[in-house]
Amino acid sequence: MAGKTLYDKLWDSHVVEMRDDGTGLIYIDRHLIHEVTSPQAFEGLRLAGRGLWRRDANLAVPDHNVPTGSQERAGGVSGILDPVSRLQVQTLDDNCASFDVVEIPINDVRQGIVHVVGPESGATLPGMTVVCGDSHTSTHGALGALAHGIGTSEVEHVLATQCLIQRKMKNLRVRVNGRLQVGVTAKDLALAIIGRIGTAGGTGYAIEFAGEAVEHLSMEGRMTLCNMSIEAGARMGMIGVDDKTINYVAGRDYAPKGALWDAAAAYWRTLHSDADAVFDREVVLEAAEIKPQVTWGTSPEMVLPIDAYVPTLAEQSTEVERSSLKRALEYMGLTGGQAITDIQLDRVFIGSCTNSRIEDIREAAAVAKGRKVAGSIKQAMVVPGSGLVKQQAEQEGLHTILLEAGFEWREPGCSMCLAMNADKLGHGEHCASTSNRNFEGRQGIGGRTHLVSPGMAAAAAIAGRFVDVRTLAGDTL
Repeated sequence: MAGKTLYDKLWDSHVVEMRDDGTGLIYIDRHLIHEVTSPQAFEGLRLAGRGLWRRDANLAVPDHNVPTGSQERAGGVSGILDPVSRLQVQTLDDNCASFDVVEIPINDVRQGIVHVVGPESGATLPGMTVVCGDSHTSTHGALGALAHGIGTSEVEHVLATQCLIQRKMKNLRVRVNGRLQVGVTAKDLALAIIGRIGTAGGTGYAIEFAGEAVEHLSMEGRMTLCNMSIEAGARMGMIGVDDKTINYVAGRDYAPKGALWDAAAAYWRTLHSDADAVFDREVVLEAAEIKPQVTWGTSPEMVLPIDAYVPTLAEQSTEVERSSLKRALEYMGLTGGQAITDIQLDRVFIGSCTNSRIEDIREAAAVAKGRKVAGSIKQAMVVPGSGLVKQQAEQEGLHTILLEAGFEWREPGCSMCLAMNADKLGHGEHCASTSNRNFEGRQGIGGRTHLVSPGMAAAAAIAGRFVDVRTLAGDTL
């Protein structure tokens, strides 16, 4: 009998009941909550007269609507200028108080993006099933967890029952051989994978990332990679547990202690695919062939290496492809055949649940050190993923490097990842962004988003256009 994949192990250990139609009722260990997808769920509980099945399995963090400017932030919830945003954050506070849910509120030093706060607090642990009303819950799979986003009705279902009805997915392993070049990061790897398999390539699969390049990534890098599984069409991505995973979790607030830690760590070490496990599909990439990546269009799969050129209509083989390319070029204000390095930028955003951890800020600061943001850049902002990340960066002096270079140093939150708070792109503006989606209007109506790594974003801020971050060693800017 063949061995089990990591996904099989996690699924089997959480199935409460399998049904004749192929669906299964699975138990949920951790439910993360934010202000956007929870109001209707809590109201549904009220209308039905239901309480929470397991209060301590829930953790709430406002993030999407919170302001990242220090002046607004100082006022707490009342300092949020937009009335809809203020109402959503206040409603989360009220619901958590009414249902006795643990919340990390807006001015708590631990507050931040829910997918940063979960792992750094130890609320996310290996072997867990983790859900949140947010598609980028796949981030938590980096710790060897079965993690995925859910809809608002499912948020209510988990609050009331601590279970979900799910259909088991197929297994896809993405193996990355060798090691990434210096200057090529987990973000570049994620974009290269999406460029290879497309935004529908992982549909119906749980993706497991494996291979030397993945093993060599830090935990922050692994979270970046799993974060963008959803952009590859998969609801979840995961990486097997190893010493890095266990060392990362050790000592965190929600992590087990004493004898419980020893027992948990022993179990966690079994959370990897067996050597003889069979996958439904496998994709193999060579790490050494991956270069810094830049998206040029309106989908994450519209991505190319930094030394490439925007596709032309003549290169497309079908009318559908030509029509899609034409629309993307028109929206992005680009010309077929244009060099990626000729794309001029207006703003730079370093942050989001994809790239706002301490490693990301160190990467940006290393590029910015001793340099200045180009005069043509209207705004270059760095937004830490949590108050604890901000504290650590400031202790290391990274904020001073960034401020001296001309970057803004903001308060934690989702910020310009999406146009749901005060940080937005203007119509027609091009932005080098470390976020995860470059859809039309994602960062503001008419805004043009180019996804890159933190190092590439910092280099673009200095040059005013896209450049290969690897050339900085030779001071070729």
